[in-house]
Amino acid sequence: MKKPSWVVEKERGKRAAASETLWLFGLHAVRDALMNPAREKVRLVLTRNAEARLGEAVATGGLVPEISDPRRFAAPLDPGSVHQGAALEVKPLDWGPLDDVVLRGEPPLVVLLDRVSDPHNVGAILRSAEVFGAAAVIGVQRHAAPETGALAKTASGALERQPYLRVRNLADTMGHLQQMGFVMLGLDGEANLSVASAMAERRDRPVGLVLGAEGPGLRERTRATCDLLVRIDAVGGFGSLNVSNAAAVALYEVRRGGEM
Repeated sequence: MKKPSWVVEKERGKRAAASETLWLFGLHAVRDALMNPAREKVRLVLTRNAEARLGEAVATGGLVPEISDPRRFAAPLDPGSVHQGAALEVKPLDWGPLDDVVLRGEPPLVVLLDRVSDPHNVGAILRSAEVFGAAAVIGVQRHAAPETGALAKTASGALERQPYLRVRNLADTMGHLQQMGFVMLGLDGEANLSVASAMAERRDRPVGLVLGAEGPGLRERTRATCDLLVRIDAVGGFGSLNVSNAAAVALYEVRRGGEM
């Protein structure tokens, strides 16, 4: 029996996704990926100097490195990539079903990104999420930073340890998490309620911290789906934090639980 066209397309998409690879670069990103048993590794390109510096990680990673001249580095990277003589071709990480990932921690905490597309911002947010024990960072499949070498380098290894999930519809995912018991706090500089005040009455609740892109902020449906809009308290009205710095401060406030 001939398969319906939509089934054929879905299977083709899955095969294409499974065959996709990306290049990680930089000593920290490559070292942590080599040390990560969950990361499927394909090809390793190193200079002699980088090989010496990554000795233990190279042995653990199980790949025989291709030794390359630093002046004609063999990995197909963007010319502006600061690779430090190390590049690793890998398959994207599979963290498994969202429901299994988001319930880590006591109480669980997740970060949701509404069209945050700059890989440097997302990489920095992954680092902060790891520091403050977030179960996952969740972005959207379109108009958001994918898993790339630039993101991994900014994350400085956190990409290998901090789940980064991408979903089709952020508002629907927020609604699903609310059904699981999460309270959604949307970060908004004009909100009347501070993060600390919101958390003072919700210390034991699972929390989803929702951040929008710099400039546009949260989209209308995302805002409407939040349980509360909250702000970061500031001493003066001299400006605002970028999204990665705002995420770090807000994560700290959430984990502090409103303590004064």
